[in-house]
Amino acid sequence: MTDGTDTHNERRHFFAAAKVVASITLCSRIGGLVRDMILSRTLGASAVTSAFWTAFSIPNFFRRLFGEGALSAAFVPVFSEITEREGADKAAALFANIIAVLSVTLCGLFLLVELGLLVAWWLIPGDIGGHVLIYTAIMMPFMITICLVALGSAALNCRGHFAYPAAAPIIMNVVLILFASLLTPLAESLHAKLTLLAIGMPITGVLQLAALIWVLRAHKLPIAPRLRPMQPGLRKVITSMAPMMIPLGVLQINALLDKVIALTFSGDPGSTITLVGWTLERPLEAGAVTWMNFGERLFQFPMGVLAISLATAMFPLFSRYAARGDTVNLKLSVNRAMRLAVFEGLPSGVGLMMLGVPLVGLIFGGGRFSAHDVSEAAHVVWFYGIGMWAFCSHHILLRAFYATGDRRTPLRVACSIVGLNFVLSLGFIWLPDVRHGAFGLASSITQMINVTILAAVLRRRMGRGFTEGMAMSVLRIAIATAAMAGALWGARVWLPRWGLAGDLYVTVAGVVGGMAVYFAVCWVLRAPEIGELLELRHSKKQTDESEP
Repeated sequence: MTDGTDTHNERRHFFAAAKVVASITLCSRIGGLVRDMILSRTLGASAVTSAFWTAFSIPNFFRRLFGEGALSAAFVPVFSEITEREGADKAAALFANIIAVLSVTLCGLFLLVELGLLVAWWLIPGDIGGHVLIYTAIMMPFMITICLVALGSAALNCRGHFAYPAAAPIIMNVVLILFASLLTPLAESLHAKLTLLAIGMPITGVLQLAALIWVLRAHKLPIAPRLRPMQPGLRKVITSMAPMMIPLGVLQINALLDKVIALTFSGDPGSTITLVGWTLERPLEAGAVTWMNFGERLFQFPMGVLAISLATAMFPLFSRYAARGDTVNLKLSVNRAMRLAVFEGLPSGVGLMMLGVPLVGLIFGGGRFSAHDVSEAAHVVWFYGIGMWAFCSHHILLRAFYATGDRRTPLRVACSIVGLNFVLSLGFIWLPDVRHGAFGLASSITQMINVTILAAVLRRRMGRGFTEGMAMSVLRIAIATAAMAGALWGARVWLPRWGLAGDLYVTVAGVVGGMAVYFAVCWVLRAPEIGELLELRHSKKQTDESEP
């Protein structure tokens, strides 16, 4: 057991690392927005682009599931425990084992998926379905490389290196920007342009893996897979992954199903679909999946910059405390991370809801992406904004459970809401005022239920320390968010809008003014989160802090 000063310094190191990850992730997300700005204007929104984005979500499902999910969630606690108890060399040997097993598994899965896609291509009629299969087949090799990158990134995080794992997506942004800017103009048809972009994904994966190998070598971690001798921790990692695939993948599974549902129920005006003997007009327009894709990009921006960055940086710390049996500091760290997640999530969600139209117009509007496309994509953003605080908190709660070795509780909760999300999505698409916003609304509702249940269970187990100061913190954040909402409303009503320049004017004024009001009110209310984020308090004043 470390003494109090060492424990405090260790906790400060990991929270500081979260800020580093957030800064790099911010640069990555900005690069992603630049990429999408080019793609939206070049490709527009149509049935063919919807087919591409549906296919794009399939290999990215594995990226999100493993990169932010089951693989790292199973690996990090075991790797941290072995490092603490047996040393870095034993942990490195385990890492080499897992690289080998994962590589073999992914290659086998890749061959099975490609074979299934080939059979489906022969059997499924229709251009749109065929396009989805072709794009998916081209992009599937990305699954192998990105999962290996995820494992290497988790090991680097445990060793205290967070820069490259956070920066790896920048490589994908650069490759796709180059493809969209230099190669797609050479193609004549939209299908040919999208095929070129699909080819860019495997190239991205190879470059990310090559850069990872260089970083692993620099940090003295093995880069060569090794099946023998088998390390004792390997079985524990493998058996831990299976029950974690569902709860950590709920958002990703739902997102993938949402794309499939949207593509199935969308089409040209007047097109119909037959369900259990009933012929109905399709409730969604042909560009629905494309609108969802770009709407989700804005929703994921604030969540990735702080919430996922914070959860990624804190998971090794949670695991270390759990491995030592240090429940006091575990509770304090989870409490602090939860408050910071809500501190970021609630105002971000409200901001997206109120500035959705000018934001979408500024980032994606123009070229082939019409004013109608802008309005419909902003409609998606509005419904995702409702549950932003829950999406942000979810990542912290899951890692708190997994750090303590509890995988069953999140599994049970996740299984109970997957069906609810599916039913809500199918029902909401028929509501005229919701339509393709159904998927954001259903996800927000189910995620709020999920977070509420998980937080209640964790509080019962950890005691008062887990939620100490949480109610007052949320109240302060809500008051500051309400003040910010008033400022954003004023920006929308009083500031003029005229095309792209107007969107820029309203967005900049709204974001800058809204943030200024929010932080000012938090300062007046003496919210501790603002000092934790901006490091306004001197370190020696925190030595004897009573809360994390």
